[in-house]
Amino acid sequence: MKLLFDQNLSHRLCRMLADIFPATAQVKALGLDQASDDAIWDFARRESCTIVTLDADFAELAALRGAPPKVIWLRCGNQPTRVVERLMRDRAVLITDFIESHDAACLELY
Repeated sequence: MKLLFDQNLSHRLCRMLADIFPATAQVKALGLDQASDDAIWDFARRESCTIVTLDADFAELAALRGAPPKVIWLRCGNQPTRVVERLMRDRAVLITDFIESHDAACLELY
């Protein structure tokens, strides 16, 4: 299960969540920080990643195109990295179930 954090989320989340989501990357670390949403979408699809974002753009793409890739849309607004980490930890089972299911393309977390 690979997560791909969008550029609006800290690269530190990869390390902070490595114990529960070990295959995690951030777009900047992959040289995709200047890439278009379509390029990030294509990369995530090719590499079997789930995109994690604060932006509605990827949620809209998921609604239009379906999965893969899947999208986790964090609806918490701009929060400190520790708050985002806690949100993902608290919902780790839900996230895992979502990624493994074939029913939905986007998961919204509040």
